[in-house]
Amino acid sequence: MLDSIQVIIPALDEASTIGDVVSELRAQGLTRIRVVDNGSCDATADVARAAGADVLSEPVAGYGQACWTGYQQLDDAVEWVLFCDADGSDDIGDAARMIAAAAKGADFVLGDRRARPEARAVMTPVQRFGNGLATTLMRWGWGQRYGDLGPLRLIRRSLLERINMRDRGFGWTIEMQVRAVEEGARIVELPVGYQRRGGGRSKISGTIRGSVAAGTIILTTLASLWSARATLGGVLRYKAGGVVLLAGAVMMARFGGFAAVGTVPWFLFAAAVMSLGWAWAGRPPQLPIAWFWAVAVGARVLLLPMYPGDDVWRYLWEGRMQSAGFSPYLHSPDDPLLVTWRDGTWPLINHANASAIYPPIAQLVLRMIAAISVSVGAMKIAFVVADLATIWLLARRFGRGATLVYAWNPLVIYVGAGGAHYEPVLMLALVAGWLALLPPVCHPIGDKRAEVEVEAVAPARRWAGAWWLGVAAGLKWITAPLVVWYAWSRVRVQDWRGAGLFGLIAVAPLGLALWWFKWDFGRIGPLAPQDYVAWARTAELVPWLLEQAWSASAYQNGLILAVFAPVSVWLFFRARTLTRFAESFLFALLVFSPSVHAWYFVWLVPLAVATRNLGTLLVSVSGFSYFWLWETQARTGEWIHSPVEKVILWGPLLAGYAWSRWREGKTA
Repeated sequence: MLDSIQVIIPALDEASTIGDVVSELRAQGLTRIRVVDNGSCDATADVARAAGADVLSEPVAGYGQACWTGYQQLDDAVEWVLFCDADGSDDIGDAARMIAAAAKGADFVLGDRRARPEARAVMTPVQRFGNGLATTLMRWGWGQRYGDLGPLRLIRRSLLERINMRDRGFGWTIEMQVRAVEEGARIVELPVGYQRRGGGRSKISGTIRGSVAAGTIILTTLASLWSARATLGGVLRYKAGGVVLLAGAVMMARFGGFAAVGTVPWFLFAAAVMSLGWAWAGRPPQLPIAWFWAVAVGARVLLLPMYPGDDVWRYLWEGRMQSAGFSPYLHSPDDPLLVTWRDGTWPLINHANASAIYPPIAQLVLRMIAAISVSVGAMKIAFVVADLATIWLLARRFGRGATLVYAWNPLVIYVGAGGAHYEPVLMLALVAGWLALLPPVCHPIGDKRAEVEVEAVAPARRWAGAWWLGVAAGLKWITAPLVVWYAWSRVRVQDWRGAGLFGLIAVAPLGLALWWFKWDFGRIGPLAPQDYVAWARTAELVPWLLEQAWSASAYQNGLILAVFAPVSVWLFFRARTLTRFAESFLFALLVFSPSVHAWYFVWLVPLAVATRNLGTLLVSVSGFSYFWLWETQARTGEWIHSPVEKVILWGPLLAGYAWSRWREGKTA
């Protein structure tokens, strides 16, 4: 029977212990030993290989991800899979009794560390808390009396394949035990030994923070399993979620003309249906590529016929005027010189008395699209193509399941395909630059070990990241601080030459665009209308709160800058990674900005693919309440949110963002 057992050991930075673990397994007569290196930054892979194990590399982080990779493409002779830890804490000698239990007819044999007082005494408070909570909830929910969530476990291969494991994190062990019950498996638990890890560092520390992390994992995993069991009887939720999302898109496509009274309520109902589908789909660890793209593309195509937002009329006008030889920085739409160019869409242009507010690269994009076709359809198709390219980049780095945060996000889908706002072009440049500057997977995206992050990016990727972040800044000024932060991060490691070169490359796209305007139109002109920037207000939060306390601050946007400046400086020097700075800065910018539109919230969504920030997930739904401004204007002529509407719009973002930051602090 020993030859039919495949041992799988997930390992992350366990070079000090993995060799002994492999040697002990071989001493038990087990020869099929596979170590899955989950992005180690030490010699784990080399030590395991030297000890006689086969080594696979799985760069995508996650305990469950490593385990899942380990049992792919097994030899046909393998009938059993034995999982154990790489830290030397398992008593490998107990494997013989587990194998004997399997030979007597068990399908699933678990090692119960809590059954032996001496082993239970070694377990940390976090382990005891987590195991007690999980086994109690499993007994209440599924009627199975488990004693432990022990890592040493032997499972029949056919059962493991029926279970079809989906969790890719620390919820892996819980899911396996719950699904084994649901599959009617013959389950046996045996007392096993346990000892303190032989070296290395625990992935969930033995502290109150670790307890919070363990409890969160347990509760969310069991809630997900119970939801799947209670609502769909185990049918894959992402299929139903995708269908509901598409149904919502069909409904939404009919309600884009917000100026008509009664349109916005139906639009919001359709958005709620799309949001339900998106939330229902969740974050599936396995998602067929065909279904992933079918829903992502299909939802956007369905919204192409939708009546667009009013920004698109300005895009089309400014693209046309550039082709006609007029700079949008020198001529506002109501300039008498341009009267002969006005057509039937001219009255739809917003703020016709203001010159262009979009940066030079954005203007060149509008010009290129207008050169192909001066139509809403062409504009929307260009934005959808950019959106799909962004999805491809995110999925390549983070996987399709995680990328559903962006790919099937109802607000993201509406913004480009339905509303025809140019945010998808900005997101493409921002994501291309951000991903190029992310370190290898062995370096976490959060603040931990951040001091080596900037050193982990190859020079070629760094220069590519500089270029694309520079393009993003030329599309919308809001991303310029990201360029400055990364250049400063090079200074922090005393790479003055690298910082200077990064800055020069990042400035180059904007410099080329400005040169183009100078060459084409003779002079550049003001890159933003000062009066518009000074007084414009829409759906704002902090400026509105300040106005309630100090009425004289109303429409005095310079005062807001004075408040925001020290906040942004504090965020700048506090952040240790580009991801953290980008998310924190853009969040603060939205909160302090005097003019906020629903499509601005999508700035945060690509980052949430990595961080899973709850505030971003929630505002992807609550952000639709912004459009009630249109209903209010259609009914009363006023462009204003009530205090209750402010809470509905901003409350979920603030609460979710605060919770995510608190959770990160507790689990750090």
